Amino acid sequence: MNELHAGADGWIAQIRFDPAGLVPVVAQDASDRRVLMVAWADREALLETQASGYAVYFSRSRDRLWRKGEESGHRQKVREIRLDCDADVVLYLVDPIGGISCHTGRASCFFRRLEAGAWNTVDPVLEPPRGAGRP
Repeated sequence: MNELHAGADGWIAQIRFDPAGLVPVVAQDASDRRVLMVAWADREALLETQASGYAVYFSRSRDRLWRKGEESGHRQKVREIRLDCDADVVLYLVDPIGGISCHTGRASCFFRRLEAGAWNTVDPVLEPPRGAGRP
């Protein structure tokens, strides 16, 4: 039997979670391949993401599942879930609903660029942030 199909949740058993039961997740725009954000997921978050088709993460600051967009409305429709070669990083290829993925109201959390030894903000705020702030 193919190891990728070994049981109903065999795919998740192949992920190398850290000692806290978490794995980093990179969210990448499925259309333009821009990296939108990096977050964490536990087993439950990954299973819910697969079942619902929408990005679910584990918020370390809130110590609970974080359904992307639950406060801001900016959900991420997941097109694909991928696993890296070491099985310790997950990639969500997403369609960002509303075009915003960062809690600052920007398209991407990677809005600062190193220029001449200083961080320069290079992406605009598209919408003022709502909700409680950082996940």
